[in-house]
Amino acid sequence: MSASALSFSTLGLDPTLTQRLDELEYQQPTDIQAAAIPLMLAGEDVMAGAQTGTGKTAAFVLPILQRLIAAKNESLTHSDNTKTPGSDSQINATSSGVKALILVPTRELAQQVHQSVVQYAEHTDISAVMVYGGVSIKAQVTSIQAGVDIIIATPGRLLDHLRNKVMSLSSLQYLVLDEADRMLDMGFKEEIVEVLKRLPKQRQTALFSATLDDQIFRFSQRLLRSPKIVETAKRNSTAAKIIEKVYNLDSERKSALLGHIVNKEPWSQTLVFSRTKQGADKIAAQLTANKISAAPFHADLSQFVRESTLADFKAGKVKVLVATDVAARGLDIEQLDAVVNFELPFKAEDYVHRIGRTGRAGKDGVAVTFLSPDDEALLVALERKLDRRLPQQWYQGFEPDLTKEPALQPRKAKKGSLKQRARQKAIADSARKRK
Repeated sequence: MSASALSFSTLGLDPTLTQRLDELEYQQPTDIQAAAIPLMLAGEDVMAGAQTGTGKTAAFVLPILQRLIAAKNESLTHSDNTKTPGSDSQINATSSGVKALILVPTRELAQQVHQSVVQYAEHTDISAVMVYGGVSIKAQVTSIQAGVDIIIATPGRLLDHLRNKVMSLSSLQYLVLDEADRMLDMGFKEEIVEVLKRLPKQRQTALFSATLDDQIFRFSQRLLRSPKIVETAKRNSTAAKIIEKVYNLDSERKSALLGHIVNKEPWSQTLVFSRTKQGADKIAAQLTANKISAAPFHADLSQFVRESTLADFKAGKVKVLVATDVAARGLDIEQLDAVVNFELPFKAEDYVHRIGRTGRAGKDGVAVTFLSPDDEALLVALERKLDRRLPQQWYQGFEPDLTKEPALQPRKAKKGSLKQRARQKAIADSARKRK
């Protein structure tokens, strides 16, 4: 049965939750919700591949809330420790302490997930606390010690609390790793492993990732028990409803074209990606000099600056946000019109993450990539990973200078010609280095 033929009530969710979803005007479950929610309600470990904007947060938050509601209802009617339907008999459903832990890679994603939990749990007494760095640790300690059911945390700050014995996770029943691929990319593997050592072995675990590659599968072996694998789209595919464009041009003309496009297109908000923090600063400064409201967004900025910049962007006070891949991970911006790749990322998977910022929740989006000759090899790797071609064209008035060597021109139909040129370029580069 397709997701379009389902309703949230048919997924087995509590009326308290379905009522709240009606209030939030959630019409029908998305594909990832229809696939993952029944599995999690049945107590299965889940490994899910889902792009940003597919409704994946609700796919793990709703079943956790459902089971916590059921456990609390049972504790009111039974004095003994009754088993929650679908749960492991060795899990104490009514014990005190933190019941669910959702690990995320960034502060911004923690805020997004926490907001979702609070929204969905509006008509319940289930509590949630955010735990991340860059803010007062004392305020978090106070909230945790007051009693909490769900903690949404980044790995580093969570470990600070655990090492300081602020809390115990001995009663934990549910563990979710959201955007697990990004957590590994950001170097959180050791921290995650240390957190795992402090968790009960008898628990339900769900792993959500935009990509399910060999690295994720290897890592999942120490996390999950006979997991059910859910994929709602082809691996490494990009989100639907995104128009992708690649403009061939010379590197020195990228800033001019960016300013031209931002002024010409009817985009109220544009997210621009830079490979480096220094590049983000430079691009934002160039746009500002051309009287376009722009701001950088990267890890070297303080948490206060990042939060205020993001608030200004969402409010329309900043038209262009220039971000690095790590900083932009977890951003939740409704109705983001366009994403611009000022240059291609070094990792093909990051392209999927980048353009997944737009075209969300059924709305159309545009993803524009500036391609200069020095990034041609990255395009080859990206298309091989995506297993499809990206449409290339020239932008009138910003065509590449064909008198330069090597000149980059729109390609013919054959994919092999691009690979051949990349090999030839690599051989030539190698020869120059040996001289």
